[in-house]
Amino acid sequence: MTDKPDQGLELRTTITPDGELRLSLETVAIDEPGDDEVVVRVEAAPLNPSDLGLLTGPADLSTMRKTGSPDRPELIATVPPARMAAMAPRLGQSLPVGNEGAGTVVAAGKNVQALLGQRVGMWGGAMYTQVRRLPARDCIVLPEGASAADGASMFVNPLTALAMVETMRREGHTALVHTAAASNLGQMLNRICLADGVELVNIVRSDAQAELLRGAGARHVVDSSRESFAEDLARAVDETGATICFDAIGGGWMANSVLHAMEASASRHATAYNRYGSSTFKQVYIYGMLDTGPTQLDRGFGLTWAVSGFLLMNFLGKAGPEVAKRLRERVARELTTTFASHYTKTISLKDLLDPAIITEVTKKATGQKYLLDPSL
Repeated sequence: MTDKPDQGLELRTTITPDGELRLSLETVAIDEPGDDEVVVRVEAAPLNPSDLGLLTGPADLSTMRKTGSPDRPELIATVPPARMAAMAPRLGQSLPVGNEGAGTVVAAGKNVQALLGQRVGMWGGAMYTQVRRLPARDCIVLPEGASAADGASMFVNPLTALAMVETMRREGHTALVHTAAASNLGQMLNRICLADGVELVNIVRSDAQAELLRGAGARHVVDSSRESFAEDLARAVDETGATICFDAIGGGWMANSVLHAMEASASRHATAYNRYGSSTFKQVYIYGMLDTGPTQLDRGFGLTWAVSGFLLMNFLGKAGPEVAKRLRERVARELTTTFASHYTKTISLKDLLDPAIITEVTKKATGQKYLLDPSL
């Protein structure tokens, strides 16, 4: 064992029965690790959209106000009454936040002593904390020379990007479409597809994002802000033969646009007319909620299609431990290349209780990814 702290600060989110979201820092005790457990000093944790969804929930962030003391600030916001019904299962619960992170092992159980002093990436929740005790199986030793920032995002985005390509292959597709493609995840997916010889249609929303991806070698980039978007998308889908899409936007007409492009391509190559549309199966998986409005479909793309949700944990559960192990090993090998993440700003636990910073972080703007360093 090394010197292990007996306690640490942890960020918690609570929704009260009277309709308030409360963010606070709580002192948590750090017990000795079990035989197969480690205690890690957390040095970096990303703020992913999935983390922000739990952190701020359905609150109206325009109502935020800061309370508490300088040492223990709290943030309070109102949850609109119309959104409270969906929150019934979590009312009154003080929930930890943060799916993944990285840090240094400061204590280890007798069966995992080899990890003592090692810098590791972690997966398992409650990472917005100064010290985390968890099973050693949920850690991966970082490559020599890799920083905590390098390893902080080695699970959610990398494994999701790999899962997309794996799903494409398992379901018999040969090329794919990705929206919000200039994100950290989108850039990883582009690098994976280039390395693996997979055709990828990248949908972005600005010239700057398009140039970013083209500069990284992307062959098919379509800008949804252009008047020619529908035509450009149809051309890219036809050139690649893409019949599966992973959509980070969710709401609005994007899924509809992609399905139309896929159907237009299939119909163009059909040898006979079918009043039910082409027989080519078209799949859109929605994995994000950049637009929280309804997903709108006009049903003008035949009857051979599906729109459904996509969640990494569900994929890994179905794929099994051998696939999960193979994907995790690839991430570790290519951590600072294919799966490199870039951050615009590093903040502390107390910073996350500042209304101005929370407002900026929750914008989820492409190219703006924040890193939490609980040691600050």
